Amino acid sequence: MARAEAMVGLEAVRRPPRFEFWRRFFRNRLAAAGLIVVILMFFTGAFAPYLAPYSHRAQNLQAVNQPPSLAHPLGTDELGRDLLSRIIWGARTACLVAVIVVSLGLSIGVVMGSLAGYYGGWVDTLVMRVGDFLFAFPGMLFVLFIAATIKPSVLAWVKRVEGPLGLAGLARSGIVDYLVVIFALSLVGWPGMARLVRGQFLSLREQEFVVAARAAGASPGRIIFRHILPNALPPVIVAVSVGMGGVILSEASLSFLGIGIQPPNPSWGAMIHDNYLFWRTRPHMIIVPGGVLAAVIFAFNFLGDGLNEALNPQRR
Repeated sequence: MARAEAMVGLEAVRRPPRFEFWRRFFRNRLAAAGLIVVILMFFTGAFAPYLAPYSHRAQNLQAVNQPPSLAHPLGTDELGRDLLSRIIWGARTACLVAVIVVSLGLSIGVVMGSLAGYYGGWVDTLVMRVGDFLFAFPGMLFVLFIAATIKPSVLAWVKRVEGPLGLAGLARSGIVDYLVVIFALSLVGWPGMARLVRGQFLSLREQEFVVAARAAGASPGRIIFRHILPNALPPVIVAVSVGMGGVILSEASLSFLGIGIQPPNPSWGAMIHDNYLFWRTRPHMIIVPGGVLAAVIFAFNFLGDGLNEALNPQRR
C-alpha cells in the first residue's frame, strides 16, 4: 500500500507543471465554459468579415424592422441592417477595445507598481498619490466625465486637420470614438494594476532569492524583471482576465449612453440603446445583444476564478 502511494506521488512529481495547471483549471467546469466562450468571442472578432452574412454598415430600407427569417436569422433594425452581422462585428469592437485598454493599463501599471514596490520612498509616495487621486472619483463617473469632455474637442480638431492632411472622412469613420474610449478607460484602469503589482513586490523583495540576487551584484532592473516580476505574475494574470470583462462592460455602457462607439460602427451597448424603446414589439433586438454581453462578462469572471484556483498555490 505504501509502495503504491509512493509510486502515485512519484508520478505526480514527474508530470510537467503545465499538465498540473490545466488539470486544476479544468476541475472548475464554469472556468472551462468561460474559456470556451472567450475563445469563441476572439475567434468571432478576428474573422468577423468572413463569418458575418452582411456588412455591419449595409442598409436595406426595403427590409426595415424585419422579424427573424432565413435571410436575416435575427431580423433587421430600423435601417434594415442585419442584427446578426452587427453582433458579430460587435465582437470585433469588444476584442479591440479590451485588448488595447488592458495592454495599456497592464504596461503602465506593471512599470509603476514595480518601481513603487521595489524602491519605495518618494517613488512609492508619488505613484500611490497619483493612484489615490484617480481612485478618489467613482470609476465609471470619471470615465464618463473624461469621455464627454475630450470627445467634442478631439472631434473638432480632427475635422480641422483632416482636409489639409488629406484624411477626408476620418471624423465620420468613428476612429475618434475608439480613441476616446480607449484613452478614458486606460487612464482610469492602470492604478488598480499598479497597486496590485506594488503589493506583490512589497511581499517578495525581502525574500531570500531576492536578497541572494542582490548580494550577487545583480542590477535593480535584473532583479525586478528577472526575479521578482515572474513570481508576481499569477495574481496579475487573474486581474487581466477579470479586467477584460470589466472593460467590455464599460465600453458597452459608454456606447449605451451615447459617448462611446456610435453607429454605424457596431457596439453591443449601442445596439441595446437603439432598440430599447421597442422591447415590447421586438424583444429579441435587446435580448440577443444583452445576452451576448452578459455571457461574455460572466465568461471572463469565471475564467479569472479558474485561473486563480490553478495559479494560487494555497488552493492546490
